[in-house]
Amino acid sequence: MTKSKKAEFRPDEFVVYPAHGVGRIISIEEQEIAGLTLELFVISFEKDKMTLRVPTHKATEIGMRQLSSPDVVTKALDTLKGRAKVKRAMWSRRAQEYEQKINSGDLLSIAEVVRDLHRTDDQREQSYSERQLYEAALERLTREVAAVSGVDEAGAAKTVDEVLVSRAA
Repeated sequence: MTKSKKAEFRPDEFVVYPAHGVGRIISIEEQEIAGLTLELFVISFEKDKMTLRVPTHKATEIGMRQLSSPDVVTKALDTLKGRAKVKRAMWSRRAQEYEQKINSGDLLSIAEVVRDLHRTDDQREQSYSERQLYEAALERLTREVAAVSGVDEAGAAKTVDEVLVSRAA
């Protein structure tokens, strides 16, 4: 079982961890925890200055995945061009749904959150919690677009911004 997982993720490769976004596997190490020897992926999230250790046999079970394919990134950017679909539910319920989509690690779901919460200059102000969710989703989307496209985050942010602005025009 561990053999197949090892082949799936390799050191020095970008992966997406659902709750934290894009990180880079630094190494695979063995560590003794509570008397058991576990094999762990050591994942670094540079921007958050965080290192995460994930048991290799649990990686796919918890939703860790490879970066999206360029096709999925294109679909995500196309999703941004659509009309915002804002449900008429209470904000707390919508906020919960947005949070779940962001933490799912699914690029298309994250793109939907960015699309639904994006505001142009002529629209009403966002509440603090709307802004927080929007920025979290935008950052996740931008990081993955950057990693897949091989550009820096500023370049990816510009691409995403251009798509959002073109939608408004």
